Amino acid sequence: MRRLERRVIRAGGAGLAALAAALGVAELVARVTGEQGSPVVAVGGVAIDLAPAPVKEFAVRTFGTADKAVLVGGILLTMALLAAGLGVLAVHRRTAAVAGVGALGLLGVLAGVTRPAWVPLDLLPALAGSLAGAYTLAALTTLGGATGAAHSTHGRRQVLRAGLGVVALAGVGGLAVRLSPAAPPRRLALPRPSSPARPLPRGADLAIPGLSPFTTPGADFYRVDTALSVPRLDPAAWRLRVRGLRTLDLGMDDLLRRGLIERDITLTCVSNEVGGPYAGNARWLGVPLAALLREAGVPAGADQLFSRSADGWTCSTPLAAVLDGRDAMLAVGMNGGPLPAEHGFPARLVVPGLYGYVSATKWVVDLSVTRYSTDQAYWTRRGWATDAPVKTASRIEVPAPLSTLRAGPVTVAGVAWAQGRGVTAVEVRAGQGAWQRARLAPVPSADTWVQWSWTWQAEPGTHTLQVRATDGTGRAQTATRVPPFPDGATGRHSVVVTVR
Repeated sequence: MRRLERRVIRAGGAGLAALAAALGVAELVARVTGEQGSPVVAVGGVAIDLAPAPVKEFAVRTFGTADKAVLVGGILLTMALLAAGLGVLAVHRRTAAVAGVGALGLLGVLAGVTRPAWVPLDLLPALAGSLAGAYTLAALTTLGGATGAAHSTHGRRQVLRAGLGVVALAGVGGLAVRLSPAAPPRRLALPRPSSPARPLPRGADLAIPGLSPFTTPGADFYRVDTALSVPRLDPAAWRLRVRGLRTLDLGMDDLLRRGLIERDITLTCVSNEVGGPYAGNARWLGVPLAALLREAGVPAGADQLFSRSADGWTCSTPLAAVLDGRDAMLAVGMNGGPLPAEHGFPARLVVPGLYGYVSATKWVVDLSVTRYSTDQAYWTRRGWATDAPVKTASRIEVPAPLSTLRAGPVTVAGVAWAQGRGVTAVEVRAGQGAWQRARLAPVPSADTWVQWSWTWQAEPGTHTLQVRATDGTGRAQTATRVPPFPDGATGRHSVVVTVR
């Protein structure tokens, strides 16, 4: 029995080694042909596309910005279980097990051809990986005697060992490539804006410990997108096509020679729950979108700007929101420098007042002035609202939920936003007490969030603090709770604290 157990363990280990070789070789090839061809990225992309909206919302709500890592971990765990099973199968049916490894590789190929921006080269990583995995499993089961091939010649064993060593080195190298940090994007020298941002009003940042800074650093800015592998684009080779009545073909130098605007703008994700973290404010630098579209020519009857990213993701923006005078831009800079790779380098869309899924395409390579009736974007095909203006929102950041506080004066603070309309009032209350007006920090425009603070005379006990904001139209946040799907969450944020 123990001999059988050891044999099964060795066989399962052979399957895992074959998987490591397959993934390592595939990643090594993908680094040459392009990250889009990685089998893990391709399979993960299919999983994201096929997941129902409630599943996506659960993943974002539960795992936050770690949702992609959790998805990749789940894919790798599933593949590991399958590979171990194929290794055990190889004890008695090596041919079937090796064919199973090849079938897994075929799944990677099929996943690759479903990706929106796939090219034939994207199939090479999965093909090379499946060959490496099949060879490794066959070699290990032969060398280990799992198939009863004890009569194999010494020369054959030497050849197998040599070939296995080559595959192992390639696998280790490929996994090292995947696990190593990606090279930072090539530096991009940005010109000064012809229309600089207004200086921040004195006191725009209240500098209260625990409160989000007025300007969110790039490293802390939220990231919600469908890209398992961040596109790494060379700004010297990057091209943008703008399609209207005519087509503009622009390189980065073409854009940077145009007059750039600089604005402070808050972005918000439609997946943000009440009080959630998916909002951030940054200083963006870019080319006015309206000028680009008018240069390309706006066809009669057009009602949307259809944009595409380098990885094939698509976005539909209401055309009226780009042309109505707001500071919609093709952004190339963030907080005084080029865009970080995770936030769209070398260029992305920024359209104030709309949730990101209809306004904030990263790694953008194509803009088309078209109609909703002829083109539907990624999320609108999945049932999300076509027009998605940002709803008025506010959140309490200080004190933190479930804090224990001392009785007496307590600073309650947070942020509120209503892009395009502005926030005119924020009110806070403890329990069912009367609403109290909070102090608002000054802001440069209606397109940014605002910090607020209120001094609460806290008494011993357990208290629920609640906040609501009123926008520039005079409309206060509703108390009615609705989930983010299909056009953004509503409700009032609250935190529970204990005062001793």
